[in-house]
Amino acid sequence: MDTRTDRSTLEATTIHNPHSTGQIAGHPIHPMLIPFPIAFFVATFACDIAFLRTGNADWAMATEWLLGAGLVMAALAAVAGLIDFFGEKKIRNLNDAWWHAGGNVTAVLIAAYNFTIRYQNGAAVVNSMGMILSTLVVLILLFTGWKGWEMVYRHRVGIADY
Repeated sequence: MDTRTDRSTLEATTIHNPHSTGQIAGHPIHPMLIPFPIAFFVATFACDIAFLRTGNADWAMATEWLLGAGLVMAALAAVAGLIDFFGEKKIRNLNDAWWHAGGNVTAVLIAAYNFTIRYQNGAAVVNSMGMILSTLVVLILLFTGWKGWEMVYRHRVGIADY
């Protein structure tokens, strides 16, 4: 067998990747959960656009449900992300991890405020502040998603060593 592909040689020469401490059977939990809040928050933005184009209040009602579901799933994803963040020093040492976490906290706080004002004031909020907040959340998610993929593809967080 060629020594470049020999398992013992690979194990001896491999720099170990930052591993996910929140996992099931070796599969990181955080990446399993994050598509849900992203989908819910982006769908909120899409429903805001639909409401502004049609004036149909059902779209505004849908955004309340989407924001609520997004906040619940974001909380679950955050717990899994924090387990990884605090469980692995190599992850905490990454600048991208701090930007990713901080941006996501900001997006969730904005989404929570967006949910609160919609719940209190109804569809009228979409025309003023709601659309702005939904847009801001989507833009932040684009940035934090980029930082998350930087951690996976550039820093190999959660990638098996061999």
